[in-house]
Amino acid sequence: MSANNSSKNHGWRVAFSGLGINLALGILYTWSMFKAAIEKDFGWKGDQLNDPYALCCLVFAFAMILAGRCQDKFGPRVTASIGGLLVGAGMVLISTNNSYSTWLLGFGVLVGVGIGFGYSSATPPALKWFPPSKTGLIAGIVVAGFGLAPVYLAPTSQFLLGHFGLQKSMLIFGVAFTIIVCGLAQLLKNPPVGFVAAPQNSAAAKTTIVSSTPGEMLRSPMFYLLWLIYFIGAGAGLMVISSVSGMAKKSMGESAFIAVAVMAIGNASGRILSGILSDKIGRRWTLFLVLLIQAALMFIAIPITANKGTTPALIVLLATFIGFNYGANLALFPSLTKDFWGLKSFGMNYGILFTAWGVGGFVLSRLQQMLTVASHGSFENSFIVAGAFLLGGTALTLFIKPPIAKT
Repeated sequence: MSANNSSKNHGWRVAFSGLGINLALGILYTWSMFKAAIEKDFGWKGDQLNDPYALCCLVFAFAMILAGRCQDKFGPRVTASIGGLLVGAGMVLISTNNSYSTWLLGFGVLVGVGIGFGYSSATPPALKWFPPSKTGLIAGIVVAGFGLAPVYLAPTSQFLLGHFGLQKSMLIFGVAFTIIVCGLAQLLKNPPVGFVAAPQNSAAAKTTIVSSTPGEMLRSPMFYLLWLIYFIGAGAGLMVISSVSGMAKKSMGESAFIAVAVMAIGNASGRILSGILSDKIGRRWTLFLVLLIQAALMFIAIPITANKGTTPALIVLLATFIGFNYGANLALFPSLTKDFWGLKSFGMNYGILFTAWGVGGFVLSRLQQMLTVASHGSFENSFIVAGAFLLGGTALTLFIKPPIAKT
């Protein structure tokens, strides 16, 4: 086997190991499955039901900064292993009691930090094994695991909750995720020093983006523009994802987990297909289309979710498209980070940009819960607010300028 084929095979091994890690870490997206059980078993009410999830989003995002630094300095294997241990510890902790503060600490903090360490370790090593022309595709494949997770976690959660109850289910998940994430972490590996993914005579090899330090990135106006757009795109999607099970239950009853699982397929597909499209037509125009379509879907969702006679198939279809467009953000922004600021400090640079995802998830999912409670269970105001934000984000994409390259 030639050295080139060996490197290519190793690159795919790293990419699919990262996908596998994200499949386990995607437990975050099944929170809407746990909310009903928490309300029933623990008696939590109103805003409390979303707090561990919202805090987890926020902690996950800010942990990405430290995790990115760890990944850049110590490599993906060590960083992902730490992530697996922390996620497992958090899930085991919340299996011990029904205390609100314990769930904030266990799910909100420990699981949040653990997801940050695992997630930050999956994409950087995979991108380093492939040429720039495949950046969107590889980023999409790796992060697709996170979005695809509810396909198996939604029915698995439904089964475990029905047979073992909420707290034993958390214990089972904790043990399983520790084994899976720590095991796959051992397959993550950066290329050797001097490795070049593209042939030396290719245009991609001759034109490169200057690698920037986190400090240099933070001095760039483009960082703040991308941060704001990411805040909007991710936050608006998370407003819906955190409560899609509750929406679906109005028309689907106990089969609502199907909507969660099908939405996950859309989420994962959006990551891969938007990554491929962005390699063809550019990140800016792909992001413009994603946000514009997502805004339209939010307004379309108002009459669909308000009508008690809406067919379950229409709810599932809506959830799938919303998941698709939300998922696209998770492939486009790591690709944009590499395009603008290179790979040398990619882990920490993307970790800093990723805080937009966490702040967006925390602020807008909290806002969604407040709006829903205030309107006695109606999701109409949440969709209006999300749609307005997304239209603003669509306009902002027009100010994204191509990265400066050197030849």
